[in-house]
Amino acid sequence: MSLFQPPQLLVPEEFARLPESLRKKTPSEWVDSNRGGVAPDSFFEGPSFDRAGNLYVTDISNGRILKITPGGEWSVVTEYDGWPNGLVVRKDGKMVIACYKRGLLDLDPASGAVTPLRVTHNGQSFKGLNDLTYATNGDLYFTDQGQTGWQDPTGRVYRLTASGKLDLLIDKVPSPNGLVLNLHEDQIYLAVTRANAVWRLPMMKDGTLSKVGTFIQLSGGTGGPDGVALDVEGGIIVCQLGIGVWRFDRLGRPTHVIDCEGLPSTNAAFGGPDNKTLYITESSGGRILTARLPVAGRTLLSHA
Repeated sequence: MSLFQPPQLLVPEEFARLPESLRKKTPSEWVDSNRGGVAPDSFFEGPSFDRAGNLYVTDISNGRILKITPGGEWSVVTEYDGWPNGLVVRKDGKMVIACYKRGLLDLDPASGAVTPLRVTHNGQSFKGLNDLTYATNGDLYFTDQGQTGWQDPTGRVYRLTASGKLDLLIDKVPSPNGLVLNLHEDQIYLAVTRANAVWRLPMMKDGTLSKVGTFIQLSGGTGGPDGVALDVEGGIIVCQLGIGVWRFDRLGRPTHVIDCEGLPSTNAAFGGPDNKTLYITESSGGRILTARLPVAGRTLLSHA
C-alpha cells in the first residue's frame, strides 16, 4: 500500500524516429556484454540540447553522436571507435562525452573531432563511463559504471573540477548511472541501477561526501533507474527501465509517471520554448518520445 496520492499518468508522443538509412548493426564487446550478443540497429542515450534547440543523442552500439533538428531532421555529427553513453553540451557549443570504452572525451560538433579529456585516474583505466553533469561553477561530475552490480559493488563517481583536478568521490556503488545535482548543488542525486534506487550523496564544504543514503527506492521494471534530470522546483525525473519515466517532487513523492509501454526509456532532457517538454530516448525502437510536464526543467548555467 502506498502512502502517496496516485501519480498522474501521462502518455508520450513520438517526436522523431531514426531513419532507415541511418540504422545499422555493429558487433562489439559492448553488444556481447550488454545486449546478449545481439547487435541492435541503434541504442540511444545522453540527450542534450544546444542553444539553437537541436537535440543530440549518443548511439552507443554504433559509436555515433546524432543530431535531431527542431523539425525532426537527423544527421550524424561524428562516428568513432568508441561506445558513447552520456553527453553534455558546454556553453561554448562544444560537447563532452562519457565514453564506456575510451573515457572522458571532448567533441567539436563543427568538425566531428573527438579528443581525449581524461582517460585514466591515478594511472588506472576507468571501468566504463556512463553519464555526466555540470555544476554551475564548471565542475564536471561523472559515473564509472562498467559491469558493476551487487556481485561487484565497486562503481565510482568522480568530479573533474574546473581547474582540472580529478577527485574520486565514492567507489562502493552497485552500478552508478545517471546523476544530477540538486538546486543548491550541495547534493548529488544518483541513479543506482542494480539497487533499483536513487541515492542522495550530500557534499560537505570541502567537497567530500558524507551520510550517503537512499532517496527513492523503486520496485519492479526490467533493469532499474537509468537517466535522471531536475526541474526548477527541485523535482527529479527518473527513467526506470520497463516502467517509464517518473517525476518525484523535492521530497521524493511521486507526482507523474509517463507510461512508455514497457519499452527501454533510457534518458530524458527538458526542451521546447518553455522548457516544459520532456524528450525521452526510447532505445529499442530508435525513437525520441515527448511528454509535457507542468514544471519546467532546470537550465544549467554552466552550459546554457
